[in-house]
Amino acid sequence: MTDTPLDLGPQTRIVAHLVDGVTDGQLSGPTPCPDLAVRNLLGHLSGLALAFRDAARKDLGVTTDTSPDAAVPDIGPGWREELPKILDELADAWRDPAAWTGMTRAGGVDLPGEVAAAVATDELVIHGWDLARATGQRYEPDPGALRSTYEFLLAAVDDPGRGEIFGPIVPVPDTASLLDRAVGLSGRDPGWAPGR
Repeated sequence: MTDTPLDLGPQTRIVAHLVDGVTDGQLSGPTPCPDLAVRNLLGHLSGLALAFRDAARKDLGVTTDTSPDAAVPDIGPGWREELPKILDELADAWRDPAAWTGMTRAGGVDLPGEVAAAVATDELVIHGWDLARATGQRYEPDPGALRSTYEFLLAAVDDPGRGEIFGPIVPVPDTASLLDRAVGLSGRDPGWAPGR
């Protein structure tokens, strides 16, 4: 971990902007996440934002104990207002240096604070890409968050438990953009598009 923890605010604002660009007609469309429509991806983003906000606060309970695989997530009626608000709260919670220390929990898994922050960053960057691709929006993640995500995914390449979290690595040329290389490491095809 660096002396100055990464500010997740720039990346959460980028994701919130993508959320704002989703039309009602796109909610049932496909995403790069198998078996998740756009509405389910938005539901997942909402759930992970709550979980990692509470993980940062060390406010452990239902939000931090529930496995992301427990049910197919969905959105509620107020998602357009609620999701950006939760993303702001997530970023704010990780601005507290105490969030990065000690142990916490997310997805029912106990892990060090700085690892939880790395996982939260990865989720925001990769699912931001998923949402942008699924809805035809331009996507440029925060450079610091992207670098953190790439390093996190690269470190997990030889992890025997990797298959439980990510899909098989999609080979991407070394000359590809850092985003495409991170997407490939996450088990996604950087060329994915709806209908392909």
